[in-house]
Parts: sequence; structure tokens; C-alpha cells
Amino acid sequence: MFQIGDKVVYPMHGAGVIEAIEEKEILGERQLYYVLSMPLKNMQVMIPKAKTADLGLRQVVNSDILENVLKKINHGDLEPVSNPMQRHRINMTKMKSGDIYEGAEVIRDLMFLEKSKKLATGDKVMLDNARQILISEVVLVKGIAEEQAELLLNQVINA
Repeated sequence: MFQIGDKVVYPMHGAGVIEAIEEKEILGERQLYYVLSMPLKNMQVMIPKAKTADLGLRQVVNSDILENVLKKINHGDLEPVSNPMQRHRINMTKMKSGDIYEGAEVIRDLMFLEKSKKLATGDKVMLDNARQILISEVVLVKGIAEEQAELLLNQVINA
């Protein structure tokens, strides 16, 4: 499915590069694992090759899709939810999906909410996480540094 060198996104963790495919024995079971290098978090993650679909591992998007996603942050239809528990559940489902558009919706909706009132701690953490995941993908798609990707996202949000 994936090869060494592929740039992928691991939902809830961000974008990384497959550095190796290794066979490991864990709990008496031998499996192949993708070894992912996550540059923004400066860590490595091992993902069972057989579970990549269940975990939502996907290729990073191309630059055209990324540009479309960045436009959607300011121009999509807002989906504000006033109930904090319901909002958290909806946003968590979107983030777990790994879909870049849904992650952008979380950013857009929480940024809109932040303009009208101070975000609750859970919303603030969700917004920060969604931003970091999108920034990690921008870094790999555009081949730029984290600081440049963060600046780009801030410019899009403040446009």
C-alpha cells in the first residue's frame, strides 16, 4: 500500500514520512510495521501495516487540494454548534476522520467562535491540535519549514 519515502497523514497525529517497513514481534505476534517520522513532533510512530485502513492513514494531499482547503477556511459554510459537548463530539469525529477538509472545518468553526467569545479549554486544545495537524501537512506538501507553514496559515485565517 505505502512505500518507504511516502508522505502520509496519521489522523490525530499529523503528517509524516514513512522511513522504514519493519517486522516486529509484539505480544507473540509478528507483523509488518510502517515506521513514520513525524517531523513537527520530532518523534517516530510505528503503525501496523495491516491496520492502516482502520487507522485512517492516507497520502498527503496534492498542492491543488491544499490550496482549495486553505480557501475553505475563510469561505466555507459555517457550522457553529452552541452546545459545547456536542461541538466537541462533532469536532473530534471530524479530526479522527483524517480528512483534511473536515480538519479545516474544525479550524474555521472554532476561529469563528473565538471571534465572538473566549474559547473554552477543550475548544482551545482542539483548535491548536487541528492547526498543528494542518501545518504538518502544509510542511510536507509545500516543502517549507514549520514557521513558514504557520505564517501561511495565519495569513489565510486573517485574510
